[in-house]
Amino acid sequence: MATKQVEVRDLDEGSYVMVDDTACKIDGYSTAKPGKHGSAKARIEARGVFDGKRRNLSQPVDAKIRVPIINRKQGQVVSVDGDEAQVMDLETYDTFTLALPDDVSLSPDDEIEYLEMEQQRKIV
Repeated sequence: MATKQVEVRDLDEGSYVMVDDTACKIDGYSTAKPGKHGSAKARIEARGVFDGKRRNLSQPVDAKIRVPIINRKQGQVVSVDGDEAQVMDLETYDTFTLALPDDVSLSPDDEIEYLEMEQQRKIV
């Protein structure tokens, strides 16, 4: 899996983090001050990038955590069939099928932006 390691204190809202081996986008980040016998803790509320599920994580701020490397790419819609769109990558000219989000209506020849991590893709 394409990831890198960073300290928890370097994260902020809107960045990506791996929670339960799933790429997530951070919705909320808060820290508690250090206690008498321990270090400061960070509480992270995140939502899965590709599945939309909410996940929580609590870690010391000096702990190392994995951050996914997610690529943002451009594509062109080739055809639309129901709730799926066939998309061609504008750099490599590869063609693949993506599920359409509920709030998006596309037609052929529309240019889109999508996220890609390993074999997972999602229209933004």
